[in-house]
Amino acid sequence: MFSKILIANRGEIAVRIIKTARRMGIQTVVVHSDADAGSMAVEMADEAIHIGPSPAAESYLLQDKIVDAVRRSGAEAVHPGFGFLSENPVFARRLEAEGIAFIGPNPHAIEAMGDKITSKKFAAEAGVSTVPGFMGLIESNEHALQIANEIGYPVMIKASAGGGGKGIRVAHSDADMAEGFAAVKAEAQTAFGDDRVFLEKFIIDPRHIEIQVLGDKHGNIVSLFDRECSIQRRNQKVIEEAPSPLLDDATRKAMSEQAIALARAVNYDSAGTVEFVAGQDRSFFFLEMNTRLQVEHPVTELITGVDLVEQMIRSAAGEKMAFGQDDLKINGWAIESRIYAEDPYRGFLPSIGRLVRYDQPEEGDQGTYTVRNDSGVREGDEISMFYDPMIAKLNTWAPTRLAAIDGMARALEDTHLQGVGHNVPFLAAVMDQDRFRSGQLSTSYIKDEFPDGFHGAAPDRRRLDILIATAAAMNEILTEQSGDPSDRTDWIVLVDRDAHGVTLGYDEDEALTLDLAGEDRALQLSDIDWRPGLPQFRAVLDDVPYTAEVARIADGFAIRTGAVKARVRVLTPRTAELFARLPEKQAADTSKLIQSPMPGLVVSIAVEVGQEVKAGETVAVIEAMKMQNILRADRDGVVKAVGAKAGDPVAADDVLVEFG
Repeated sequence: MFSKILIANRGEIAVRIIKTARRMGIQTVVVHSDADAGSMAVEMADEAIHIGPSPAAESYLLQDKIVDAVRRSGAEAVHPGFGFLSENPVFARRLEAEGIAFIGPNPHAIEAMGDKITSKKFAAEAGVSTVPGFMGLIESNEHALQIANEIGYPVMIKASAGGGGKGIRVAHSDADMAEGFAAVKAEAQTAFGDDRVFLEKFIIDPRHIEIQVLGDKHGNIVSLFDRECSIQRRNQKVIEEAPSPLLDDATRKAMSEQAIALARAVNYDSAGTVEFVAGQDRSFFFLEMNTRLQVEHPVTELITGVDLVEQMIRSAAGEKMAFGQDDLKINGWAIESRIYAEDPYRGFLPSIGRLVRYDQPEEGDQGTYTVRNDSGVREGDEISMFYDPMIAKLNTWAPTRLAAIDGMARALEDTHLQGVGHNVPFLAAVMDQDRFRSGQLSTSYIKDEFPDGFHGAAPDRRRLDILIATAAAMNEILTEQSGDPSDRTDWIVLVDRDAHGVTLGYDEDEALTLDLAGEDRALQLSDIDWRPGLPQFRAVLDDVPYTAEVARIADGFAIRTGAVKARVRVLTPRTAELFARLPEKQAADTSKLIQSPMPGLVVSIAVEVGQEVKAGETVAVIEAMKMQNILRADRDGVVKAVGAKAGDPVAADDVLVEFG
């Protein structure tokens, strides 16, 4: 076994690998860029080596610097995590030539599965179900149209070397095909330096289901069963679970056998994932194989009890797998939510900045569910513009799927973030949806359920009760602490502008009771855990615990419970009567302004003062989180002022251009 390994990665996956290595008694070395010098991974590792500036192309992607760090540290092996160099066969071969173990599959397997055309040929030869398509060289637009008509629309156009959601189009007609083929070839050349494209049948209302495989260097390969990854946005996974709610035992067995057959065809000897596209009728077809650890691996670990990072290390060290297929069973259900620094209320635009506050849910057994939180950042850390905006992967396990979902909803309630935009409210909204809870999933789920984007959720009865009870209790606590307690028991609680009359009291157990005016029922609030200044209010409402995110504002409280946000005021009946007469404040007119939709760097400003601009013309380009965002004029106009220049850092809502 290795005594020291180097982790050629950053963030939460570096932290994840360190935890397993510690348990195994293995020392760890992490490499880091300028941006990650004070990171959690650097703090946790036994050694840290600086390898360059913040951009990945000048640090984490430079093989020479990684190999030099291995030599300097005396590490015997490299774990690449995911992303960066994890699926680079040239890197794996170089380590092999230098006598350094690569904690991942052999270079042949990486190369064979890394090219989508080659991998589909291997899959077909191994007897794996493949989507009808054309894997050969497509010579021209005319050739592409001919193939598309032979396959039958809709057809997916995909870059052979693609990944991360890039280089993909769906064509529903000859016109779509002609336009999409050229676009995908251009995207592929720009993103991957390889313009080869292939075509395959597009499965209507598909699901994304994958099989986790594990091999060693002695020819043993097992399946650790399936994961459902259908909840995606822009071809990026958002919520995953294991096992899939679609599969029955027979389909699960067939998919596992095919995944193992493919892995065996390339002598696979580490952790890897065979991805399938599945129809709602449980038909399934090979999509691709990822020759690395997957982001969503924790859900598989939670239902099997197998530490995949440990098994990768043991395989790389030449150890024989200590278990076989018959030893593996599915135990319960696990859900993973990817928590990103992105603002769901602003089209999921990346959000960078400092994590001013980060309260995490308590990990471990919570009674009816178990929590695991894989994170690579701490309170006070900076979410950098140079890397993926992931904050954490929040996982819950329970004996049943619904219990795991309910556990996730509670764990999301117990997650509090300040300083950056984040997608926790969106994730909470999905957990509450009947369609998600029923398991009726597809890769178009987010587009179907949120066609106009995410704008929060309207409160159901439970969420409304939480808003009313929380505000009333906070008002009572603040009144008592001010030294001016009131004997008043009748209040009007305004949730935004909807009025709810309540009468407060206390029962024999000192729980706060709220009689609701006009309703034949009362609420009981007990076990209140809040004091002024705390951003989370915890209590038990009608025997069900909850956590709400709270803040005091000018004339009341801002409260979020799940996906529901509201401004809540607690007023006397007379004050509420007067308040109802006040006109609603009108939003400021920003129609003549081009504002930055996110924090980032100005790449370019395409206009100048006095210039006439037509609707649709590019005005500015902003870069954040490795993405460039083009801002266009939504009206004709003449530029009155320009508020930034190329290279300037900007905050969200900063005015870039003003029209006269």
